[in-house]
Amino acid sequence: MAKGQINVQTENIFPIIKQFLYSDQEIFLRELVSNAVDATQKLRTMGNLGELSQDIGNTNIEVKLDKKKKTLTILDRGIGMTEEEVDKYINQIAFSSAEEFVEKYKDKASIIGHFGLGFYSSFMVSDKVEIFTKSHKKDSKAVRWECDGSPNYIIEEDETQKERGTAIVLHIADDATEFLEEHRIQGLLDKYCKFMPVEIKFGTREESIQEKTGKKDKGGKEETKEKKIKVDNIINNTSPAWVKVPSDLKEEDYQNFYRELYPMNFQDPLFHIHLNVDYPFNLTGILYFPKLRNNLEVQKDKIQLYSNQVFVTDSVEGIVPDFLTLMHGVIDSPDIPLNVSRSYLQSDSNVKKISNYISRKVADKLKELFNEDRKGFEEKWDGIKIFIEYGMLSDEKFGDRTKKFSLYKNTEGEYFTFEEYLEKIKDLQTDKDGNRVVLYTTNPEEQYSYISSAKEKGYDVLVMDTPLTAHLVGKLEQQEEKLSFTRVDGDTIDQLIKKDDEQPSKLSEKEKEKLKPVIEGVVPQGNFTVNFVSMSEKDQPMTITQSEFMRRMKDMSAVGGGGMMGMENMPDAYDLKVNANHPLISRILNEKDADKQKEMAKQAADLAMLSQNLLKGKELSEFIRRSVELI
Repeated sequence: MAKGQINVQTENIFPIIKQFLYSDQEIFLRELVSNAVDATQKLRTMGNLGELSQDIGNTNIEVKLDKKKKTLTILDRGIGMTEEEVDKYINQIAFSSAEEFVEKYKDKASIIGHFGLGFYSSFMVSDKVEIFTKSHKKDSKAVRWECDGSPNYIIEEDETQKERGTAIVLHIADDATEFLEEHRIQGLLDKYCKFMPVEIKFGTREESIQEKTGKKDKGGKEETKEKKIKVDNIINNTSPAWVKVPSDLKEEDYQNFYRELYPMNFQDPLFHIHLNVDYPFNLTGILYFPKLRNNLEVQKDKIQLYSNQVFVTDSVEGIVPDFLTLMHGVIDSPDIPLNVSRSYLQSDSNVKKISNYISRKVADKLKELFNEDRKGFEEKWDGIKIFIEYGMLSDEKFGDRTKKFSLYKNTEGEYFTFEEYLEKIKDLQTDKDGNRVVLYTTNPEEQYSYISSAKEKGYDVLVMDTPLTAHLVGKLEQQEEKLSFTRVDGDTIDQLIKKDDEQPSKLSEKEKEKLKPVIEGVVPQGNFTVNFVSMSEKDQPMTITQSEFMRRMKDMSAVGGGGMMGMENMPDAYDLKVNANHPLISRILNEKDADKQKEMAKQAADLAMLSQNLLKGKELSEFIRRSVELI
């Protein structure tokens, strides 16, 4: 037996290791199992090259719990180590790396995946760690190494280790007993080791089989009975879909893999992209387009980042463009630097190339789907449009690529590319100054009366109902000359698209001045501005509109990334447009009874408010009561 002292400059390296990344203690298991996988794969490589003097045999990795002894063991049947190798890799390299790692990163709050902590991460949860190892080399002797969390260690020959490989035995500390619970370890194995390339066994599980009874039923068929048997609990899929050749996979395989990734998501994805590139960087993966709701909610199921089939993180911001974080799936790349801060990632050339590659592949896939089956693409559009809008706004190159396949749906349910739509409306929806005007609705139900007025004029109305609409229309206006977007309730229909044929007013300026205070007296003070407009007698007597500019600024400010600061908290401002040519307005003007005049004005104003869903509470109850009395 030999004793020694680990050569580290920091006397208190072990307490630092133990406390370092305390909230992420659990990654110790990933690190140790990853080491076991490396040792096993090295053995397999040597076997394939004919460099082994023995059969490879069983190469399963085992994770074992012993609650009585308070130990957790990670056992592999890989290449193992000699005493010299233990001294080199554990006493010298591992702990000098530990010191360097902790010194470099102890003040960094966000290290991607905290990957590569290695063997010494075991001291985050252990009072004592033992290694039992036997090298694959001929005539090598088994070795036992022990360290109790001080710089002192023991190394000696071991009689108990007969088989090739390494067992790491963690004596779990009193403040880490959660890692002696079976469900906790199973959860960590599922999280970090679910797709590692070597089979990992964790205990056993029951399985049902049909056993012959030796009897036959009346039809002469052999009878069977159900029998419970115990089998190894293999926790991982060593050959997940993303490492396979796309031509070997069917659509069903992709759907099954999606359910394997997200077992609690019961909605099938719309379609997928299989990534596979080995130059100028290594990257594989499968990305899925989920059916997105019409909002930018925090996604419960996220893209998972792997490095050689080892789970690193599902926080991929900075590695993929922001808009792609709405997707689901897996990205696996050994070329993404993992022991760096997120700010460093933004300047890393490989990460930039990977990000651009993924963005291009997504755009290419969408274009392919559009070209091959436009009808099918249109059917999926509502489920992915917010994703594409987000990409158009946040990634200029992606935005340019989407121009040929981005769709816009009108209130009739017809889909157009932007170029097709501008061609459709150019004759009717060009104003007197030669500007093309795109009318849109954010809520076809609530804005139905305004849509109807537009349709009576022969105009077309787009449905643009995502939280990004205000940003998107601004972007589109910048890209096209003599083009404007206006929401269909932004003004009266004649004012939205101004033509030369303006209608004369039946009311004189003096009559308007006389009637204006009457109408102002029946609408909420401060929120409404009363204006008289000349419209057809068939149009509504009063219409409520909102300034396109002010409403758009509020919407942009509410979502973020535009508008004017604090505008989302400002009260809404409305214009009450009074149709000077409607017979009811003339009746209100000529009514001699002041109370009757006020009641008529109030009823007309409330009807306008009702159409905009602005009548609530007491005001709504009063309106209903008056309406019943009038009937």
